[in-house]
Amino acid sequence: MASISWAESYVGQLRALAGDRVLMFVGARAVVRDEAGRLLLIERSDNSYWALPAGAMELGESIADCAVREVWEETGLRAKAVTPFAMYTGPDRTITNMYGDTYQLFVVAFRVDEWDGTLLTTTDETTNAGFYPVGEFPAPMSGAVEETLADLAAFEATGRLVMK
Repeated sequence: MASISWAESYVGQLRALAGDRVLMFVGARAVVRDEAGRLLLIERSDNSYWALPAGAMELGESIADCAVREVWEETGLRAKAVTPFAMYTGPDRTITNMYGDTYQLFVVAFRVDEWDGTLLTTTDETTNAGFYPVGEFPAPMSGAVEETLADLAAFEATGRLVMK
């Protein structure tokens, strides 16, 4: 899988055409755990926050393919099986990023059930990565991590997709 630049991405091209309008951002977020139950976190190169692997869906791929691709691009790991467990949608999910661009998010969170490969700690999109025990996460942390983990716990307890 080859990485593409922001300008080449679907959202990057749409942003160039739309100017400062609010855009819909469709994306995926992935929870990857190792055999010890530690959580994979990446340090994002754009804002230095620690986060889950995540990003925007491209034309021609499914939302599950997006999750698999984002894990690959940001960690070098190959997600071999994924399960959706939460959807984050609605006007309360509207954000303005550090570049001043505003998006209403539609994000699907996936649990990575099987993966292989060797973790890369530095990629085009990350400056560090590692597996961390719950409660021992590095800072600063993306606000989405705790909510996503709570929703995964709810999904695993009930088997019901979390819809927000």
